[in-house]
Amino acid sequence: MMLNKPLVLTYVYLLIYILLSSGVILYNKWVLSPKYFKFPFPITLTMIHMGFSGVVAFFLVRVLKVVSPIKMTIEIYSTCVIPISAFFASSLWFGNTAYLHISVAFIQMLKALMPVATFMMAVICGTDKLRCDVFLNMLLVSVGVVISSYGEIHFNVIGTVYQVTGIFAEALRLVLTQVLLQKKGLTLNPITSLYYIAPCSFVFLFVPWYFLEKPQMEVSQIQFNFLIFFSNALCALALNFSIFLVIGRTGAVTFRVAGVLKDWILIALSTVIFPESIITGLNIIGYAVALCGVVMYNYLKVKDVNAAQLSSETLPERIVKDWKLEKKSSDIFVPAGGHDNNIRGGNGSTLDLNADEAAPLIPSSRLSHIGRSQLTTHTA
Repeated sequence: MMLNKPLVLTYVYLLIYILLSSGVILYNKWVLSPKYFKFPFPITLTMIHMGFSGVVAFFLVRVLKVVSPIKMTIEIYSTCVIPISAFFASSLWFGNTAYLHISVAFIQMLKALMPVATFMMAVICGTDKLRCDVFLNMLLVSVGVVISSYGEIHFNVIGTVYQVTGIFAEALRLVLTQVLLQKKGLTLNPITSLYYIAPCSFVFLFVPWYFLEKPQMEVSQIQFNFLIFFSNALCALALNFSIFLVIGRTGAVTFRVAGVLKDWILIALSTVIFPESIITGLNIIGYAVALCGVVMYNYLKVKDVNAAQLSSETLPERIVKDWKLEKKSSDIFVPAGGHDNNIRGGNGSTLDLNADEAAPLIPSSRLSHIGRSQLTTHTA
């Protein structure tokens, strides 16, 4: 029996993405947890990620010249890069701080609120319209998260507030990315995204680090373990590129299924690696309810995309397309480089395929989050 090598390679990329995404989150929790590595400085860890990513991106762009930088002006940098970097840095700061107070499993359940936050920010900023069907899905997701929170044994208000604040900061970053970058016709690949955003985010993080963590680090006299932090930053960077590879070889539906699978694997693994993390039946029920809302939300967005694509095609083009689809036995594999990362919906919104909470640096112009989600690194 002949193996379909492209298909096998696609599944290998998906497996690598799931492993790296789960690994980065668990690694961050282990490093920050006062019970394990005992490095309770989330801003410092995030700055290490940003500094490392920025240096690697600079080396790839300026030394090896793997990609060319875009034509960056002072106006574009001040009106686009700086505000996007500010909210990106905030989302990473608050998201990583949540690891100090609540479990990985509960954090993943709270991340189901991402499509709710993104939709709210999009409506407020005028980039999406308030629709009854989408609103009902968002309400279902919210109810599920509330049920899951009620069933959390070790519920912590501070940790929950940090995580939810980080989710809304990330949602606002996504909206700003669409409003600011797309209006100027700019597109960034993972390398150029890191090249411009990582250094700026590092600067924004330096201010709270100087006042909040620097004094504590001087008192605690924690020793810096180069191997731990280097491997942690390297994993976060690898996650960014794995997302890029996966998006290049799969479609929106496949990527979403992989994301949902990763979330369930991560929740299960976290209870094994961190025994203090206990999942209750109410947690599972609440998360399942929220997940149903997310699935329906994604279905509506994919439906909008298909409707927009059909309406934009002429009859001859549609006939040719249907004939090609009949000849093609499977549409799982999409050749690298031939897949559009940003699929526009019928209402003008965009489906984002770069949606990973641990990797928000990858440029994202989507307003429809896949319900949990981009390079960088939530990691980072």
